[in-house]
Amino acid sequence: MRLDPRFTFDRLVVGAANRLAAAAARAVAEAPGTTYNPLFIYGGSGLGKTHLLTATAHLLQQLQPRAEVLALTLDEFSEQYHAAVSAGETSAFGHRLAHVDLLLLDDLQFVTGRREMQAELLRLFTVMQDGNRQIVCACDRPPSEIADVDERLISRLAGGLVVDVGLPEFEARVAILRAAIAERELAVPDAAITRLAERGISSVRELQGLLNQWIAQEAMGGKRMPTPMPGNVDALRPSGEFLSFLSDVAAVVQEQVETWQVRLRETIAYWKGEGYRTAVLERALTLPTEPDVQGLIAVYVQAVDHLRSLEREATAVDGALGGHELFRDPERLAEAEEFVEKALAGEMPPGGPNPAFTREGFDVGAANQLAVHAADAVIATPGTRYNPLLITGPSGVGKTHLVHAIGNAIAARSEGRVAVACVHAQALVDELIAAIQQGTVERWRSRYRAAGALVIDDIQFLAGKERTQDEFFFVFNALIEEGKQIILSSDRAPGEIPDLAARLRSRFEGGLIAEIQPPDRPLREKLAARFLAGLGRAAPPDLLDVICDPTVRSVRELIGVVNRLAAAADALGQPLDAVLARQELGLGAAASATIAPPAAAASAGDRTFLDRERVVWEWADLSGRVIEELR
Repeated sequence: MRLDPRFTFDRLVVGAANRLAAAAARAVAEAPGTTYNPLFIYGGSGLGKTHLLTATAHLLQQLQPRAEVLALTLDEFSEQYHAAVSAGETSAFGHRLAHVDLLLLDDLQFVTGRREMQAELLRLFTVMQDGNRQIVCACDRPPSEIADVDERLISRLAGGLVVDVGLPEFEARVAILRAAIAERELAVPDAAITRLAERGISSVRELQGLLNQWIAQEAMGGKRMPTPMPGNVDALRPSGEFLSFLSDVAAVVQEQVETWQVRLRETIAYWKGEGYRTAVLERALTLPTEPDVQGLIAVYVQAVDHLRSLEREATAVDGALGGHELFRDPERLAEAEEFVEKALAGEMPPGGPNPAFTREGFDVGAANQLAVHAADAVIATPGTRYNPLLITGPSGVGKTHLVHAIGNAIAARSEGRVAVACVHAQALVDELIAAIQQGTVERWRSRYRAAGALVIDDIQFLAGKERTQDEFFFVFNALIEEGKQIILSSDRAPGEIPDLAARLRSRFEGGLIAEIQPPDRPLREKLAARFLAGLGRAAPPDLLDVICDPTVRSVRELIGVVNRLAAAADALGQPLDAVLARQELGLGAAASATIAPPAAAASAGDRTFLDRERVVWEWADLSGRVIEELR
């Protein structure tokens, strides 16, 4: 078994799935034979067991250059043993192995059913342990699950430390991919890395295979033609009689236009295509006389280069800062420099809430009135009453709208003095991964602590993200101690979020948890009328009756239904009415009748009994009615 020089602890990405195994392997290398002997590492194929074995050997040789290390797979051990038996040198074979300082045995599962081999291993382990010589084994299963093995050998293997290596969590998968990409000196978009990390995999090896596949596919895509710089248009002109004729015509036309104006227009067109503001160049076009075009363009390009450099610095702190409008306008260079200075100093909190989500635009009903009441209280006195405020509820009921609306209202009431940071939980995880890679975790902490109020959407995405939970715990405490408001949303209660640290769960539960239920019928009608009005459509009662069918259980579904009906009405050139709605939604006249209560069932004034969402009008059989009566 060759000790791959690449497999070291420095290049090992440590996450929740391998943290204990990595710590144990490092401890063994630092003090062989004294701590965990034998060290038994198990886990599925391709999860890094061999990397851990090899890293242990490299670290021991680094700390003790004279230490003797022997690394074998079980098949190699078997071959050497049988060769020694054939040569009558079993004693020499056993003596040689028993006197190494570190013995690494990989793929120990293949000892199954090989009694002679088991006896030799048992003897070898006894001698090595008595001499305080370290044994490290790797296997695809724990000792107790290796079939047909001598119980004494199982006892020896389990008598040291047995640790498992599991599938890496999302953050670790991202870090593994980025490490592999950096090693190859490649440029892979973050979006591609995230998609690869989100793929269902059974091993790290498979993850690396996905990366190789992506790189190969990109390479097969061919090279893109380089974008021409201003003034280099001739390089793109293809040959040919006809195109030559067109070139001659263009040259004649160009003679009628001032050369300096042509050059400026080419430059403007190029940099507009690159996404930069060109107002300063456009103003130069209106000058009555020719300016210093060459100098003007040179200064402009220099400013753009500086903006790009500033943008790179900013994205190193926070990827979300990339593409900020300040980095697209050379005339705002001073503002961009100040912006980056604050970001580097940790004084620049993450971006704010979406301004489209306002408190005024959030309709209130029985399903959400508690959450709205709590939101209004937080807006009135942030950081004092409900801190943190956690809004829970199923997908599509308006949680994101409400938490963003709270953030916007806090910022507006403070007249900009309170910097409200708003981030999705997954973005929080991604930013921390980048900070870990770049060694800027302290800066990451400072940015979030600089916020005057913090909104985190969908905190259920923190499930299983141990490092993110650890870091957020300290940020959370710092903000609470300073009286800064924290607003959270989740699709479930904290106690139902799997793998959420107990200390975070208790803090989330220590404020106020307000649940938003799916909208009831009155709220659905109010929302549907608002959405229809936004599309310039009328909202007659019979149309609302169809749209607000009880099967529509979320605001998002309701928006989808309204948009679908509006599009159908436009496509058919018909008015959006109840008839069209029934046809488009597949309800038909009969369908609408089935959801209407029978006239004889109760009086029209009995609104409690007539609530369509609380009543089943026809039982399937007599037994169902009897059961209901017994309740």
